Amino acid sequence: MSTFTQLSELNQWDEVYSQSKQIPVLVFKHSTTCPISANAFAELKRFSETPAAAGVKIAVVHVREDRAVSNHIADQLQVKHESPQAILLSDGKVLWHDSHWNITVESLQKAVEQ
Repeated sequence: MSTFTQLSELNQWDEVYSQSKQIPVLVFKHSTTCPISANAFAELKRFSETPAAAGVKIAVVHVREDRAVSNHIADQLQVKHESPQAILLSDGKVLWHDSHWNITVESLQKAVEQ
């Protein structure tokens, strides 16, 4: 099972972004007050227990509590902010992103395995 790194400071994001140049990074933007986000987070947890998650760093940002980090990620990656949202990075580039009900174990596995 992959462990999650919570991003609450910009320097944590900078470190995770740098790591994406060596290993795939899956960033999950989570709204702790949204039931759709709770469902997507449950899917992310199930994904983290699959073989596809091995070797993938998973980082979570709570969009309401850590808005500055969430906005910075959207600006840096040029990906319009949504919540919930999953963004897959490799070599510092966005390979895939999706949001809301499209975040499933299957969609995450497919994105990582492409």
